[in-house]
Amino acid sequence: MDVAHIPGPALSLLPPLAMGLAAALALPRRTTVAAGWRRFQVLCGLAFAATVLALLAGPVRLQGVPGLQPTVFGLVLALLVQGLGLVIAAFSARYLEGEAGQRRYAAALGVVLAAVHLLLMADHWLVLIGAWAAVGAALQRLLCFYPDRPFALLAAHKKRIADRAADGLLLLAAGLAWHEVGSGSLSALWAHLAQQGPSAPLQWAAVALVLAVVLRTALLPVHGWLIQVMEAPTPVSALLHAGVVNLGGFVLIRFAPLLDAAAPARWLLLGFGLATAVLAGLVMLTRISIKVRLAWSTVAQMGFMLLECAVGLYTLAALHLLGHSLYKAHAFLSASGVVREARRQALHAPAVPQPFSLPLAPVLGIGTVLLVLAAVGGPAWPLWWSALLGLAWAPMLWLPAAGGRLRGLLWGLLMIAGLTLAVRLVHALPLGLHDAPQALQGAVALLGMALLYVALAALQWRPQALARARRWSYAGFYVDEVYTRLALRLWPAHWMPEARRRTQAGGAPAALADAAQ
Repeated sequence: MDVAHIPGPALSLLPPLAMGLAAALALPRRTTVAAGWRRFQVLCGLAFAATVLALLAGPVRLQGVPGLQPTVFGLVLALLVQGLGLVIAAFSARYLEGEAGQRRYAAALGVVLAAVHLLLMADHWLVLIGAWAAVGAALQRLLCFYPDRPFALLAAHKKRIADRAADGLLLLAAGLAWHEVGSGSLSALWAHLAQQGPSAPLQWAAVALVLAVVLRTALLPVHGWLIQVMEAPTPVSALLHAGVVNLGGFVLIRFAPLLDAAAPARWLLLGFGLATAVLAGLVMLTRISIKVRLAWSTVAQMGFMLLECAVGLYTLAALHLLGHSLYKAHAFLSASGVVREARRQALHAPAVPQPFSLPLAPVLGIGTVLLVLAAVGGPAWPLWWSALLGLAWAPMLWLPAAGGRLRGLLWGLLMIAGLTLAVRLVHALPLGLHDAPQALQGAVALLGMALLYVALAALQWRPQALARARRWSYAGFYVDEVYTRLALRLWPAHWMPEARRRTQAGGAPAALADAAQ
């Protein structure tokens, strides 16, 4: 059948319906687990194919479903999520072979994928809030797949608190916007902003939305659950870091018209994003466990992604979101290979970069960005924009290479040039995104990234001179401990007595007992 003759509602609803069927029918008790996983993967493939057809048909063809209006970027991200879902389902079938509880695992995975797809197509406050809540509720089942692991329970409990607070903030934002616009439609909100501008209620709605995204995206100080979720199965970590936690970035890009009109919300987002990017970036360098370093890397990248939204670089944030999803999915699903590669590099490469490359790296990075932009042409970028990209990518010039320092420097310059070209190409794609660079916020972000680079360079160049700072950095600056104690005091968990008993018997870390007390 020609794509043009496929009904729009069918294309819009087929992927979430397929994943709903996967959740309900993939692993019935009358079939073997292996056969159930094969059925699950077939339904994932059907959802992926339907998303491809929807992308080919275009968002205009897909009108007609109340509360749903796909965008080009939303469909691209949905295609990525459904593809990752297919890969994660195949990986899970092998990873969980012989484990009990695979049926509830598959059901929760199907619900997560269906709810994510609905969120990416949402054009109504209630659809967005309901879909995001469903993602969190189903993800809780996956995080607690091993109910005898205290840190997994602690992470799920802390995430539940953050999710409920985020739901309340989203309902507040929806109520303020609905009362002002007279409709819960997001399209109506954009039209209202274009005609009448931002009123005080809409300004407060933007602030509430930003705070909800901060809670959902695991920014400081509520980031701890994302670190402790390493107790969950590896495919769950891949799903979380590659698809679920990135949803905050998509929501901010979707609400770009509201953010552009609400300066207080942008400044608030800039503060949280910059602080998270700087502090989490420092902590990541001091951790030894590969999976924990990947988790801290996700926290830092989420901070940087939200910082990009705060300064109006929505296309860059979209590219960052897509690239981060692919990288983290590969990193977690090949964690054993990452460990072997890290050990190989530690044996055959210098432990720290050569000192001369540290002060020159920002100059070379920014210069490379400017040269590539001048070579490919196109619309001019603000200078601070190019400087921000070059400074963020400058640490790539530290990477050692088997051929020596010169080869490592050339390889780093090539990577920076490739990333700059990729950003320029994405700007040329018809994703329906419109940047609104904010010079003042950009200058603050550039200053913060410069301070981060100086701190990272100091840790690399003279690690012993910053021994005290490294101890604080290794402990995550003790931010999560404060949040954990507060969370368990305000919302005690039913498993706390059992955790305390196991700790006293030597069965759980002492830190968990302190948190429970």
